[in-house]
Amino acid sequence: MELKRVVITGLGTINPLGNCIEDYFTNLLKGVSGAELITYFDTTLFKTKFACVVKNYDASAFGIDRKEARKLDLYAQYALVAAGEAVQDSAINAEAINHDRVGVIWASGIGGIQTFFEEVKNFVQGNFVPRYSPFFVPKMISDIAAGHISMKYGFRGPNYGTVSACASSTTAMCDAFNLIRLGKANAIVVGGSEASVNEAGVGGFNAMQALSTNNENYKTASRPFDKTRDGFVMGEGGGGLVFEEYEHALTRGAKIYAEVIGGGMSADAFHITASHPDGLGAILSMKSALEDAGIGPEEVDYINVHGTATPVGDPAELKAVKSVFGDHVYKLNISSTKSMTGHLLGAAGAIEALACICAIQRNTVPPTINFETEDENIDYRLNLTLNKAQPRDVRIALSNTFGFGGHNASIILKKI
Repeated sequence: MELKRVVITGLGTINPLGNCIEDYFTNLLKGVSGAELITYFDTTLFKTKFACVVKNYDASAFGIDRKEARKLDLYAQYALVAAGEAVQDSAINAEAINHDRVGVIWASGIGGIQTFFEEVKNFVQGNFVPRYSPFFVPKMISDIAAGHISMKYGFRGPNYGTVSACASSTTAMCDAFNLIRLGKANAIVVGGSEASVNEAGVGGFNAMQALSTNNENYKTASRPFDKTRDGFVMGEGGGGLVFEEYEHALTRGAKIYAEVIGGGMSADAFHITASHPDGLGAILSMKSALEDAGIGPEEVDYINVHGTATPVGDPAELKAVKSVFGDHVYKLNISSTKSMTGHLLGAAGAIEALACICAIQRNTVPPTINFETEDENIDYRLNLTLNKAQPRDVRIALSNTFGFGGHNASIILKKI
């Protein structure tokens, strides 16, 4: 069976660097930090008092009225916004499209955590009388965003959510890629969203000692590869892409941003939160993606690494990259855009795939910002694109995302 080619024909996002693709790409290349002090709740008793948050969000400005918004967790609202821009950008919703062959695969690592938190809080404050909202479950579940997107546009193709912690939206993209090239759909709206900047999200990750607590320097607290890094910075928002079969896109005259040429997934089989110290799962994920794409390591120009700015995770990932790419590793550009956006958990893969498309389209590699101090555990002969974007003809880019539970996923995009 001859596999079909898959291309990307629509882009959309709402994230700490911008509420649309153009703003996101502009601020990404400028090296803007999305970190702000948290105003959503009183952080007095919390170890971390900042996050990378969406700015100036008004649901009604994106066509979500007040009545509808009350039925949607914020993560699902972000999903509708990001997917909406991607669908509009692709013009996939034209009447000529066969809606039976357009699917939605939407990821979230946590789903409606704010809804869950509020409902349980109301239960406790109401003297444990079970007066739950009838929207509690359909607002909370992590697959509901895919359902809402399909209902909005009438897309009746494959429809589900993926959950693999911080690898969730890259897993979704790998699935969408495979379904289209196997002929199961003509197009799939794919991506992820997350809204965990709340008492439960921040408090839970604080308890794990996963978040940065650098409250005095919150703007620069997300500092991958820096010796003083002390954990990741929580982010929120979403990213959406339209994956489409190549001939289908050509026939309808769609603009094409990039081609999807390979995906890989693996498990560390090691620890519930920590990455394997030798990067074994990461190595397998990247090798699988390269093999799937039918290319050699020397053909890759840019890697958007997982790079969360944790003391253990950053060196382990770079060790894995060096293992896979050999001598070519010193000819690559590598960067962690989480230094700007923070970590969007299950949505990270989607917005980082968008960052790869930015590099491919604009021939510029986005930077790893906030770097100051060298770490003896990091090889700085690697081009980590520190502090400033770098011009480069990026023909092939690879994006890595790794999640709690040892979930790993990599995807490869190519200029077309």
